[in-house]
Amino acid sequence: MDAVDKEILAQLQADGRLSVTELAERVGLSLSPCHRRVKALEASGAIAGYHAQLDPTVLGLGFDSLVFVTMHDARSETLEEFEAAVTSIPHVVMAQRLFGVPDYLLRVVAADLPAFQSIYDQRLAKLPGVQRLSSTLVMKRVVEGREFPLE
Repeated sequence: MDAVDKEILAQLQADGRLSVTELAERVGLSLSPCHRRVKALEASGAIAGYHAQLDPTVLGLGFDSLVFVTMHDARSETLEEFEAAVTSIPHVVMAQRLFGVPDYLLRVVAADLPAFQSIYDQRLAKLPGVQRLSSTLVMKRVVEGREFPLE
């Protein structure tokens, strides 16, 4: 990956809706080489996809919480079952496996406290292999959806 590829990635991170023509102008390439590079970056996996960044508050999902999950054990079948189950809950918008305790960090969005309580009681508390759940509310999103550094 050279400096031009990195500039292409930087431009697309900032605005994934750029046309290839506009992108080519911004990075100083003609249309065909720019298009080839974008396709190569997509094929390599450097560009994993394109999406719109949505505002959860506008969508009625203004209740944002972090849920820490401690598992009963770390057997691979238990973890696989947990991960498959947590993936099926649409309100879990992020799930990360951690080193140490707790074992997982989930970001859960909901309309309000009663909606979150329902998700917590009916879905999260019943996830396979869970020993303990602990949650906290997000007061303010300070950094979110930041572009990756391309140094």
